[in-house]
Parts: sequence; structure tokens; C-alpha cells
Amino acid sequence: MTSELTAIDLFCGAGGLSEGLRQAGFHVLAGNDFDEAAGATYARTHKEARFLKGPIQNLTVEDFLRAARLKPGQLSVLAGGPPCQAYSVYNHQRGMHDERSFLFKEYLRLVDGLAPEWVIMENVMGLLSTGQGAAVRAITEGFKSLGYDIAFKVLKAEEYGVPQERRRVVFIGNRMGKPINFPSVTHGPELEPLTTVFDAISDLPRLKNGEAWLNSHYASEPRSSYQTEMRRGTPGVLNHAAPRLAKVNEQRMRHIPPGGSWRDIPIELLPAGMKKARRCDHTKRYGRLEWHGLSSTILTKCDIHWGAYIHPDDDRSLTVREAARFQSFPDWFEFEGSRTEQFVQVGNAVPPLLGRALGEEIKKSILGQAAKRRLRVAA
Repeated sequence: MTSELTAIDLFCGAGGLSEGLRQAGFHVLAGNDFDEAAGATYARTHKEARFLKGPIQNLTVEDFLRAARLKPGQLSVLAGGPPCQAYSVYNHQRGMHDERSFLFKEYLRLVDGLAPEWVIMENVMGLLSTGQGAAVRAITEGFKSLGYDIAFKVLKAEEYGVPQERRRVVFIGNRMGKPINFPSVTHGPELEPLTTVFDAISDLPRLKNGEAWLNSHYASEPRSSYQTEMRRGTPGVLNHAAPRLAKVNEQRMRHIPPGGSWRDIPIELLPAGMKKARRCDHTKRYGRLEWHGLSSTILTKCDIHWGAYIHPDDDRSLTVREAARFQSFPDWFEFEGSRTEQFVQVGNAVPPLLGRALGEEIKKSILGQAAKRRLRVAA
């Protein structure tokens, strides 16, 4: 390997995992995604990395080696998460032979050619149950066929300081026979307290439904250590505009207290399709966040019809910046494209704080291995 810690991020999106690895001390040399708006964000926020645009199947191993200025075997970490659609074909009849699972095959193609020391792969929880475990077996067998020891674990983002309930399956592997360790939990009972909605967004300017914040000023000084960290090096408040919701939604939201949901809306104001819903259905639809709780999982569309995406006090849905705070993106991270595209970028991302925890754990192993080599040489 080279003397520095290096990384390439496949299916990088806006670059949440890249940002986490950078915070852990890795030099992210290249990223790839087919999404143009996400690519524009990545290029703006990762100026030290070369962004390779377009479908991954159109790129060669040599393209990545040339962009990173490395030779095969010199890369420290190859990271990424093939979109979950690549696994939707798993069931009793289908497997990795199905042509629609090509994205993971492309990932393996690049693992084979780049020969990174370590690999990180992240995906949605549904991966575990798809095809009664067929997807997980195919992934582990694919890595093992290339000489990698591989392990996976479900990680809870909130246990690493992210102010959001988020579960993801993370695979870690290496080709040197090194032990595979997942990062230790840092937040929770008898540890650091969980990062709350108040900790995350209480310093951001209050907005009305449909209102955009057009200057860079915050509403207050940082009210938590989390806010201090998110604001470090920032030019101010960016991407902070509330989507304009219909008047009937404003009327509905007025009835919903913090922690409440569609059940608090008078039946005559409910959408027609929900008037006959059972009380146990749609548990988070029209949900209002609580200041001292966690955010719901940030999706690609913070739509109040989908879940708990109503501001704790204001009768409006979340802004891109608030969603980004819940994902642990620093405030200087400016998202490109339309607002719809920005929400997609934020929702698809690996929370940078989770990425940092993964990077720091792998970094410990790499540096420990290097120290042992130096001791052997000295002896």
C-alpha cells in the first residue's frame, strides 16, 4: 500500500460516506455515480477527489486507477453501496445470475481489478430478508471468491451520534486475513447521550410553510456540541427552504402536537383514503417531531404523507438543511440541483458520522498493521 490512507467511493451520491472517511483521515481520491445532480454536489464538496460520471458499467478499472494515480493493490479502501434495486430480484427463483443484479457484479469487477486492502459496502435492511438470505449469501460468496474475508452487521446510526433512527446493513472485508471489527457504540445508555432533534436543528432559522431563508445568519449561537461541529467552517445557512404545502395540509398540521400523527387530525380533514384507516395503520404519517426525541429515518422525500417530517413547532415540513443536519452533513456541504434532487441526495446518503466511525475502525487496523511491519524491520 501507499504511505497514505486512500479511498475510492462507488455509487457515491452526494458523498456522505466519502465525507465520513475524509473526517477519519482518508484521502478520498475518486468517486462515481450516474446521478448528475449528485455528481455536481460531489464535485463541489470533494475537490480533492476526481468525480467519474456516468453508469459504472461504462468505466474501466484503468479509469479509476488513472483518476486515483494508483496501481492495483495500492488502494486502502474501496467503499460504496450498490443501489438496493440491485437486490430486488432475490427470491426463491432468482439469484446473482439474474441480469438485473448487475450493479453488484460491477462492484465485484472493480474489487477484482483494484485489489483494495479493505472493502466497505452499505445497504438497506431489506437486504437481509430478500430471498430468505440469498442476497447476503451471494454478497459474501462474491467477496470470498476474490480472496476477501467478509463480515456484516446491522448498525444503528443513532448509536454513533447521528440524530436519527436509521438502520443499515454494513459489510466490511479485507484480503490480508486481518480481524474484522465494527466500530464500538459511542451513544446510548451509560455512554454519550443520544443526539436529539433539539441538539440537531434548534439553531436554524424558523420558517413558515413555503418560506425560504435567503441570508446566511443562524437563529442563535450553537445550542449543543453537535451544532458547533456542524457549523465549523461554514459560510452560514444553506439549502434552508420549506416546501410549500397545500392549505389543507396547514389546517391538518395545526391539530398535531409534538409526537403526534394523523390520529390527531379531525376526521373531516383527513385525506379520503385515510378516513377508514385502522388506528394501527400508517403509524408515522403526518407525524410531528419532538424536540427531545430522534428524527425519523430521512428518506429521499421528506413528505408528511410518508412519515414524521413535520417541524416540532412550525406548521411545515422539513427543509433540505434540516434533513442534512439529521444525516450529520456539515453545514458547508451545499447540495446542487432542484430541491427534489437535493432531498434525494440527502436521503440516499450514508450519514458522515457513521462513515467516520467505520473509517476510524479500519484506520486503527491499517496503522496497527503498519506499526507491526516497522517493528519487524527494526528487529
